[in-house]
Amino acid sequence: MTYHTSLLEDWIEQLYQQIGIYHPEQLDYHIIAKKLNIKLKFTDMSSRLFKGSIILDSRLTPEEQFEDFAHEACHTLRHAGNHMIINDLFLDLQEFQAKHFVFHFCVPTFMLRNLNFYKSRKETIYLIANTFGVTTQLAEKRLELYENKINYQKLLDINKVRA
Repeated sequence: MTYHTSLLEDWIEQLYQQIGIYHPEQLDYHIIAKKLNIKLKFTDMSSRLFKGSIILDSRLTPEEQFEDFAHEACHTLRHAGNHMIINDLFLDLQEFQAKHFVFHFCVPTFMLRNLNFYKSRKETIYLIANTFGVTTQLAEKRLELYENKINYQKLLDINKVRA
């Protein structure tokens, strides 16, 4: 079965390859920010964009900071507009997109496909979390998204054979 990637998965793979990132151990948000000319600041406040910089909450774990960085990077790299004046529905859309982006940015499909999954779901979740430097909650949800897509594509392949 062929895994068909989405436009977002392709975009993230191209972005990472443009900045020389090919392996999970290279997923360091400090280095990614530097390569993308994104300024990082750390404070004791919730993470956000502010005047062209990404402010990260210094009270968070490194894994949580990576996830917050990915969320704010989505706004920086893929969104336009002033959040103070844009329509609420458009703001909701951008927030939804940023939340979805985090899964693919922190655990890129082109890297995830190269992992050797364990038979145990719990072990696989810990493998993803440790390999990509994310929380187990994100790893579990990312694994679910990946498996759902594979299962959906298998279903499509079965239906093609029946037709």
